[in-house]
Amino acid sequence: MADRITLTVPATGEYAKTVRMTAAALVSRMDFTYDEVEDVRMAAEEAFVYAIETLPPDADVTFEFLVDEDQIEIDVPLGSEHNASDDEAERSAAYATFILESVCDRYEFASDENGAHLRLIKRAGDRDAVAE
Repeated sequence: MADRITLTVPATGEYAKTVRMTAAALVSRMDFTYDEVEDVRMAAEEAFVYAIETLPPDADVTFEFLVDEDQIEIDVPLGSEHNASDDEAERSAAYATFILESVCDRYEFASDENGAHLRLIKRAGDRDAVAE
């Protein structure tokens, strides 16, 4: 059964480190390699940066982490407003997509009855594989 951890911080850049370090701390107790921990840190930070661009300045960003023995799932509500211009929002989404494709096993931008959100999944790799 997965553990559910919720972290809520103000939607300001000074809390990026808090999000990064929380994500890293959660997976460091799992069977993740150093590189996989770094991938999770980068994914969490990118999700945070993307979220603060979509939320009003006085909002909070909530991260829901679902942690089990071999994977972490991160869900981040994005709100319905965009603070950036359409061009900026488009560039930001393209950059976020590029980073998340590189460091996550799966990610999706989705909408449901609770609004838009970003969901990320990172699994621990195969420890029996031979390194090249």
